[in-house]
Amino acid sequence: MADSMPDQHTLDAQISSVLGPDPAPFEALISQLMSSGNEARGHAEQLFNICRTRHADTLVLKLIHSLRYSVAVEARSMAAVLVRRQLGIWTQLSPQTQASIKEQLLLCVQHEQVKAVAKKLCDTVAELAATIPEDGQWSELLPFLFQCVSSDTSHWKESALMIFGQLAQYMGPQLHSHLSTLHAVFQQTLAPTMPGNVRLAALRATSSFVQTLETPQDREHFQDLLPGMMQTLTQALDLHEEATAQEALEMFIDVAETEPRFLRKQLVEVVSSMLQIADADRLEDATRHLAVEFLITLAEARERAPGMMRKLPQFIGKLVGILLKMLLDIEDDPAWHSAEPEDENAGESNNYEVGQECLDRLANSLGGKAVLPVVSELLPLYISDQDWRKRYAALICLAQIAEGCSKVMVKNLSPVVNMVLNCFRDTHARVKWAAINAIGQLSTDLGPDLQEQYHQNILQALVMAMDDFSSPRVQAHAATAMLNFSESCTSQILTPYLDLVVSKLLALLQSGKRMVQEGVLTALASVADSTQTNFQVYYDAVMPYLKAILMNATDKPNRMLRAKSMECISLVGMAVGKEKFGQDAKQVMEVLMNLQGSQLEDDDPITNYMLQAWARLCKCLGQDFQPYMSIVMPPLLHSAQLKPDVTITDVDDSENDVVDSDDESVETITIGDKKIGIRTSVLEEKATACNMLCCYAVELKEGFYPWVDQVTSILVPLLKFYFHEEVRKAAVSAMPELLRSAKLALEKGVAVGRDESYLKQLVNCVIPALVEALHKEPETEVLSNILESINECIQIAGPLLDGGHVKSIVDEFKQAITASSTRKRKRAERAKTEDFDAEEGELLQEENAQEEEVFDQIGECLGTLIKTFKDPFLPFFEELVPFITPMLGNDRTLEERRIAICIFDDVAEQCKSSACKYYATFLPFLLEASTDADPDVRQAAVYGIGVCAEFGGATFQPVVGEALTKIKQVISQPGAFSADNVMATDNAVSALGKICEFQRESIDATQVVPAWLSCLPIRNDLVEAKIVHDQLCSMVERSDPVVLGANNQNLPQIISIFAEVLIAGNDLASETTVDRVVNFLRRIQQLLPSSALASTWSSLHPQQQAVLQSVLSPQPSC
Repeated sequence: MADSMPDQHTLDAQISSVLGPDPAPFEALISQLMSSGNEARGHAEQLFNICRTRHADTLVLKLIHSLRYSVAVEARSMAAVLVRRQLGIWTQLSPQTQASIKEQLLLCVQHEQVKAVAKKLCDTVAELAATIPEDGQWSELLPFLFQCVSSDTSHWKESALMIFGQLAQYMGPQLHSHLSTLHAVFQQTLAPTMPGNVRLAALRATSSFVQTLETPQDREHFQDLLPGMMQTLTQALDLHEEATAQEALEMFIDVAETEPRFLRKQLVEVVSSMLQIADADRLEDATRHLAVEFLITLAEARERAPGMMRKLPQFIGKLVGILLKMLLDIEDDPAWHSAEPEDENAGESNNYEVGQECLDRLANSLGGKAVLPVVSELLPLYISDQDWRKRYAALICLAQIAEGCSKVMVKNLSPVVNMVLNCFRDTHARVKWAAINAIGQLSTDLGPDLQEQYHQNILQALVMAMDDFSSPRVQAHAATAMLNFSESCTSQILTPYLDLVVSKLLALLQSGKRMVQEGVLTALASVADSTQTNFQVYYDAVMPYLKAILMNATDKPNRMLRAKSMECISLVGMAVGKEKFGQDAKQVMEVLMNLQGSQLEDDDPITNYMLQAWARLCKCLGQDFQPYMSIVMPPLLHSAQLKPDVTITDVDDSENDVVDSDDESVETITIGDKKIGIRTSVLEEKATACNMLCCYAVELKEGFYPWVDQVTSILVPLLKFYFHEEVRKAAVSAMPELLRSAKLALEKGVAVGRDESYLKQLVNCVIPALVEALHKEPETEVLSNILESINECIQIAGPLLDGGHVKSIVDEFKQAITASSTRKRKRAERAKTEDFDAEEGELLQEENAQEEEVFDQIGECLGTLIKTFKDPFLPFFEELVPFITPMLGNDRTLEERRIAICIFDDVAEQCKSSACKYYATFLPFLLEASTDADPDVRQAAVYGIGVCAEFGGATFQPVVGEALTKIKQVISQPGAFSADNVMATDNAVSALGKICEFQRESIDATQVVPAWLSCLPIRNDLVEAKIVHDQLCSMVERSDPVVLGANNQNLPQIISIFAEVLIAGNDLASETTVDRVVNFLRRIQQLLPSSALASTWSSLHPQQQAVLQSVLSPQPSC
């Protein structure tokens, strides 16, 4: 605030006073920095920053003085924080000031008695030590700490241990030379004779150091500290010091997450103790929950200790039993039965929520083979119990474990489905609700198998549940479960039930409570989406009700109902198509336009639903939607530009805990000593908006051109929006669509006044941004998305890409291949650990499959670059050869080998003779891989052999014999024409044809060519079929003597092949080739003697004769 700035004279006087010998003005400044009043705090911050800029040494020394001598606890606490914040200017301070700070901080540590201040002080000391990395710059620190920890003064010990704990986080490896001394210190201070505060600080320090230990030997050295660590926890519980116990449990959770292997040798004892804590009803819920969290964290520690917890006797059974008991902590709250949305969780306790969440996590981490047998023993007892809570808990448990156990459950669905469906007839409404909930979850996790096998039973049960007018919440949930069921259900399965389902839903829509109506709208939308045009029959009955809700549900309590009607209308419209929906669409869009022009509240769900509804209407109407874009885009662009609502606080700031704990829209993560809160609703709206922008670009193509520049400027920075994965994915998907829109606009004359330089400018913006995003992307799945997007962009940009673009792409591919190989190598190391088991092996395969998708996309991109640039790309290919050739080794996965071969195939095919210099490197691999056990590898290899035969000339000649031997093996092996092998066999036949044509001089043509003809036609690889049959046509057109054979002896066989090609229409040959074949046959008809023609004809089967008759008969004149 410029007008509130004091003049220079006043300012100088203030600085003089604050930094002068009298401590009072400086303490007053510190007090003002803590002021709740914005103006007072603002002035103080301004003055403080000026002092920092002009008199840094004096300011820091004054802070140290306040920290040491101020009588006010708040002032000392604030001074400790402020000193820590000044460490960024450490190098600007004079050596004398630096020395004084170090000396005074250590004295403060000794003198400070208040724990909260001491903790901040210790944090400052540790962070300063970490900012002075050179040895000897604070040589007094470690001797001081060891002196404190060996003293008889309790708070000295505690402070020294707090600093050790912090030092482990900042510079653990640098302290490894002191491990023996530290071990002795921790052993001494963990002793049961030590005061509780010292033991807790020792536990924190030990836990921190354990997490930095890099070798099994170091972990072994600290192993004997674990009993003392556990004793610290159990003593706190014995003394009823649960706050201390909870802190201790949090430290054990950190160890379980970061270094679970430290616990392995005493795992049975540690886990048994934690199970006892988790099951102890006398303890506070928070204590029990932390013990459960420790156990779940251990189960989830797959990367560092794969399979470890699956091998522990009785662990899973006991933990599942504890979690099931937690699910029993639920009351039959009357509010739940009222079916108001805000009371959905009425009666549920914290125990219930923890039990529910942890069952899901346990099943996902340990898998069905470990968890399902245990659950299968416990649930029958629960499901048959008289207590409704036990029946309810069994169903909730089943729903929670379904995802993690899906692979096992899906093999034997009958007992699960029957158990759940029986509970639809339960006398208690909450049990019926839980049964419906289970069916919904099973439909998601076990689909489509569940839908295919049990559609009749489930749909009839859901419709029956919709008739339960005694419990509107049950009705609503039954309608909502239709969404889950129909999402993985084919139209073929669902359509026969539409009369029953739609009539029931419409009846509820008219008579149900608001929550029921909302569920009905969700169900109708999903059923329409699944059955598509088969829903047209019901359109006229359904749409009037939907429009009525949209137009009349205008009050605040009905906001969600109206939003759902919007969703339902747009999905029904998409299902039935523009012709049926067109007239109503205009009316609906009028309502949406009016809504958009009104002032909606920030938390109104209609905003998000409307964004999606507009996009669906666009998909339905196509180019007819264009006039509405000027209305749709402004709010959409606003939502896409929403800033993440992030708050960052200290972990120890308990005031903010109270604020955030009840706010379900805030997701909190802890990083170091900071707690970051992110409002997820803002991120979800942003992600929806970004997805919708991409959708409009896809649907409208050149019609989206007016917004391309603005949308590009918004979405390009979001390629690195690490707060939300869906935002990044949407931005990634949009990049090629924006380029395509601009390119089409130029081609169709829509982009008036612009030329190709505009597209080039756009390419210069998009491609480097995608490449940079590829370098920084942390998620493997998104990496694949980025590569796919880059590939599309290359195809659209074509020659507009310059050498700089190509170099950056290739450089990043090298980095991506290396990074992916490193990740796979680390997984391979996990496979060697002592606890690794078959289930862990399956999970590892799934993770590696994602990596292979990355390789696959890189291969696709390289193929596109090679096809685009051909010979000029070869220098870049040479850079990649050292990265590609290792992928050909037998130690690599089948997919890696296939991809590497395909990359070379593209080079050989596109660069022709220029690629011959790489044959010596790659052909031996191709020849070896041509008889590989895997058909996909085999197919890629024989295809490449054919390409090399075609373009390799003399370079290929030395391997012709070996190539023929390999191809013969492929074609003649048992099962060569089975479903798995036939594509590889077709490609081998194609390769044989290329050898026959292009390497004729190197073969015994009279033997090889007839062998090739005997394999024709090929029928499965339709791309190769067209090439091969065109090749044969060319050979006979030029009267190739070897192909026709002596005295045209091969002609009947050739005519038979061509007849088969003609029978297949345009599947096995292009239209042009078909015409050429017909012309050839007509010429043969004229040239061959009638006896020879009759002989040939008689060798054909009736269908061949019929097709030849139809093409060779005289065509009637018009």
